[in-house]
Amino acid sequence: MDQRSPSTQAPDDSLPQAEGVAAVATASDGDGAEAADDGFVASTLAELRKVVWPSRQQLFSESVAVILMVTLSAFAIAAVSRFYGWASSQIFR
Repeated sequence: MDQRSPSTQAPDDSLPQAEGVAAVATASDGDGAEAADDGFVASTLAELRKVVWPSRQQLFSESVAVILMVTLSAFAIAAVSRFYGWASSQIFR
């Protein structure tokens, strides 16, 4: 069992490589700046391959849920604001 924390573990080389990643990682002819950019691009692509993208149905239903909750929250905030406005106008006539 590996006792290292996730941030110190060696990268997993068993993940499949995208075709363009190897070309991007080895195409550097320049100094450190281009090499650093190639490493960034390669690591970014490697992380994007790990993402579990939602299905169309899941994306739609969660978007509807977010829009509904934002709308309800906006109405609740507006109602509280109007109440406090009315109450302060009654108190400070």
